Amino acid sequence: MADYMPHTPEEISEMLSFLGMTSMEDLFVAIPAALQLGRSLELPDGQNEPDVRIDFQGFANRNRGAASKLVCFAGGGSYDHEIPPVVKALGSRSEFVTAYTPYQPEVAQGILQAVFEFQTMVARLAGLPISNASLYDGAASLVEAVNLAAASAGNARVWISSGVQPHWRAVLATFAEGTGHEICEVPLINGRADFSSMTGSPGVIVVANPTYLGTLDDVEGAKALALRHDAKLVVAADPISASLLKSPGSQGADVVIGEGQALGTPLSFGGPYLGLFTCTAAELRRLPGRLVGETVDVDGTRAYVTTLRAREQDIRREKATSNVCSNQTLMAVWAAIHLGWLGTKGMREVAIRSIQATRYLRDALFKIPGVESLTGDVPVTRDAGVVLPIEASQAIERLADDGFLAGISVAVLTGGSDGSVSDSLIDKALLVAATEKRTRVEIDAFVAALGKVVR
Repeated sequence: MADYMPHTPEEISEMLSFLGMTSMEDLFVAIPAALQLGRSLELPDGQNEPDVRIDFQGFANRNRGAASKLVCFAGGGSYDHEIPPVVKALGSRSEFVTAYTPYQPEVAQGILQAVFEFQTMVARLAGLPISNASLYDGAASLVEAVNLAAASAGNARVWISSGVQPHWRAVLATFAEGTGHEICEVPLINGRADFSSMTGSPGVIVVANPTYLGTLDDVEGAKALALRHDAKLVVAADPISASLLKSPGSQGADVVIGEGQALGTPLSFGGPYLGLFTCTAAELRRLPGRLVGETVDVDGTRAYVTTLRAREQDIRREKATSNVCSNQTLMAVWAAIHLGWLGTKGMREVAIRSIQATRYLRDALFKIPGVESLTGDVPVTRDAGVVLPIEASQAIERLADDGFLAGISVAVLTGGSDGSVSDSLIDKALLVAATEKRTRVEIDAFVAALGKVVR
């Protein structure tokens, strides 16, 4: 252990002797007593790393001119989760940051192995056997999933839950102008896709688990509906919630997609992010993007290569099943480190703490006169929709002055009228989120500030 200590007792003694001092207390005598922490930081034993960081940030904030930072209660697809220092330390190594393209396996075994491990862990979260090396973001994954599923079913009609993230649906609608897919949005009733008003026969059914409002779609019911229409089921899943919920694959999903930002990627002003994509073995030949496989070299040693690239347009041209020829390697490596560091137990803890924080936040918001639930009394994950007595955009603007990123206006997120929220409520609908980073003190302060704005 001595090799890893910054200063040995001998070095400290030598330093004090050189300065003409006899103790460490002499070294800090110039600092006013009121600003000294003393010998004890008064931290509880066994405190976890994120909570210790919050405490130390509080110490740092005592410094004059400490930078202000908005406390984040926004979600809707991008989340302020804790990123363990080990993820940043390992993921930022030059071997990963400056690595050469994995098309030449003889110089990219480390990258290829890391991506292979990423694929393995993502496949286990989804409950499906095949994962690609990632796509650009969740929206890109949705587009590729619909392309795959519609081609497999031989039917271009798509029923998509309005609970799927609005920006993803907008991207899908844009691509459908060129591909010819018929996009039919399914309204939400109490936060769950209601297919009772749908007509015709779909080739693809897309649901979200959870929805962007934090509620849960009925995946098994959607699978039964897909079987009746001989359609393929695509599930847009959240990797954090997947550590607690039944895996979509076990519920019959043919394709499972998601946004991997929560797995070690900072918010970063919206990108670069990480698209997750998994499918059944039957759809392997239609899988978009890169796929890393395991093999052996001429000496019989385990090795990794990109494989089945005949799917891609740079090989098959107009006969390709996908025009995606790349992936988010660095973000995938960060996600692999994040998943490997947390493990099954750590992922469950993150999910449970996020859900508990969101439930505490939602219940506290309901104590403000005029604040109601947007989705009724149904379970939510780390997102929750509430209806304010004032316009949501007004509350967000006012709360920024109090140091809070208060959430997202559903009207702004959806672009106006949307099948997930009634037109009469949408302007006053606020989407809030709480992750494992949000403390009770932060939540109580946010609720108090919002209550003041409402009054």
